[in-house]
Amino acid sequence: MNQPLAYVHPQAKVANNVVIEPFVNIEKNVVVEEGTWIGANVTIMEGARIGKNCRIFPGAVIAAIPQDLKFDGEDTVVKIGNNTTIREFVTINRGTKASNETTVGNNCLLMAYCHIAHDCIIGDNVILANAATLAGHITIDDWAIVGGLAAVHQFVQIGAHTFISGGALVRKDVPPYVKAARDPLSYVGVNSIGLRRRGFTNEQINHVQDIYRIIYLRNHNVSQAVNFIEAELPASQERDEITSFIAKSTRGIMKGYSKFQKSEV
Repeated sequence: MNQPLAYVHPQAKVANNVVIEPFVNIEKNVVVEEGTWIGANVTIMEGARIGKNCRIFPGAVIAAIPQDLKFDGEDTVVKIGNNTTIREFVTINRGTKASNETTVGNNCLLMAYCHIAHDCIIGDNVILANAATLAGHITIDDWAIVGGLAAVHQFVQIGAHTFISGGALVRKDVPPYVKAARDPLSYVGVNSIGLRRRGFTNEQINHVQDIYRIIYLRNHNVSQAVNFIEAELPASQERDEITSFIAKSTRGIMKGYSKFQKSEV
């Protein structure tokens, strides 16, 4: 840790085996746990809580104050889980008084130039590809993948095991287990490849496909589809996760794709 060209505030709590490269700046009220590597020119500001065995690449800025005019200097934090990789020039802002924290889970990969705004909640094993941009108050559940250059509207919820295409404009909630693409962002199928890689059986995947056929392909509105699913399909963790996600959605879920759909301006 004894890197003479780095600055570590005396009040920062940095584990003894953390590797700090030249020109790193670590401010007070920061915690960095064992085994983490911090590349050159990284800035870690007040309120950062960084877990074990993370890798933070050059130019990243963690725990800068929110880009929110309502922020009034309140004491908030950024929490980063264990084994998470943060690539070059990623920016992660602190929370506001709305929730007091921005969180990133374990085993995540945040590729270069991603931005995570205030009060976001990122689950475990999430991948944000290059330059994906999250506005404030976004929740992304475990194992989701967001493509490069995607832009996500504030307060959007993205379900577990989803795959969102590169360059997407995400304005509506994206329910679990699906692939989302096109403009406006639409359902284009179940993320069957990702589910198989994570140990889902063919029976589970077929069950999820049956659910989304009812939601997106049977000409029901969302409420009718959910009522039919709960009445006619057998109970399962996947069914209950999907219907619960829809019930809790405040922005509404994305629509199914139609060849007659026109792009939004």
